[in-house]
Amino acid sequence: MGKGLRARSGGSGVTTVSPWSLLPYLFSLIRKKSTAVELGLTFSGPTGELPALGAGRRRCVWQFNFREFDDERDIFATDSIELLRHSGIDFRRNAERGVDARRFAELLMSSGVVLNDAVYWVTFHAGYDFGYLLKILTCNSLPDTQAGFFKLMKIYFPTVYDIKHLMKFCNSLHGGLNKLAELLDVERVGESHQAGSDSLVTSCAFWKLKDSFFAGSTEKYAGVLYGLNAENGVSAH
Repeated sequence: MGKGLRARSGGSGVTTVSPWSLLPYLFSLIRKKSTAVELGLTFSGPTGELPALGAGRRRCVWQFNFREFDDERDIFATDSIELLRHSGIDFRRNAERGVDARRFAELLMSSGVVLNDAVYWVTFHAGYDFGYLLKILTCNSLPDTQAGFFKLMKIYFPTVYDIKHLMKFCNSLHGGLNKLAELLDVERVGESHQAGSDSLVTSCAFWKLKDSFFAGSTEKYAGVLYGLNAENGVSAH
């Protein structure tokens, strides 16, 4: 959903179409595709340090595999599902033992990490992910306007950094998350395309970007989700 669409007109020109001009269609897809397969969360301190838990004080990230997704019923891209299977996602096991999305939303709401302007959310091209989180947190469909969507974003996720947006201001950086990790010399732990591992790579990449390209200051780039508002300057602020 996040990427801008380009439609060729009857002549030789190319017309740029904002995803938000296709709201009825796009939001109908999101409402129909009302489930997520997985969600990864990496928590870090103000300089990127990870929490250490347990007797061994091991560094931790979290991956939640949801039970609601049905690969025989829900709308999905076949190649994406096959990619997840090859990355180790077991859809049958998730259906039997996965996390209940409603219970997850209740715990996330009570955890203190949402509705909290002291928490910074760092993502990579995650417009759909936030759409899904907003739906399960509010127990409602998404707003049918861009302004309504970002109003909710500002309430539930007051400070968001989308690395894909930040990359636009770094001339030497390009590509997807794996390519970015390669360019920044970020070592992956775990399987690519699994949410926990991807969230850790995203976190590590953000700290390297912040120090190497933004002199430690990224505040003016907050509130933009790549593809949803970067092209027209609309932000959550």
